[in-house]
Amino acid sequence: MPKEIHPYEVLRRPIVTEKSTLLAGVRQYVFEVAIGANKPQIKAAVEQAFNVTVQSVNTTMAHGRRRRNRFGKPAGEAPVYKKAMVKVAPGQTIEFFEGAQL
Repeated sequence: MPKEIHPYEVLRRPIVTEKSTLLAGVRQYVFEVAIGANKPQIKAAVEQAFNVTVQSVNTTMAHGRRRRNRFGKPAGEAPVYKKAMVKVAPGQTIEFFEGAQL
């Protein structure tokens, strides 16, 4: 049984990039989510926060790449985070993303 996470703690931030803005045209929205969150928890959090019907949820782990200093030595790593691509029902949108255009 997965650990229960409060729905407002599941969604961390929206990911607004060129690719995610194009995905918004086909009703898919990208969020950074809590690492321990599973797909049903993400679906419930998006439905509760934005009042939409979620059709599907795809998740992936984004691993940070190593950073190097000018001498080629490791200088640290970017953080690891989990991304969720959420597809909403036809005719519905998440208004938070509608202001960003290419």
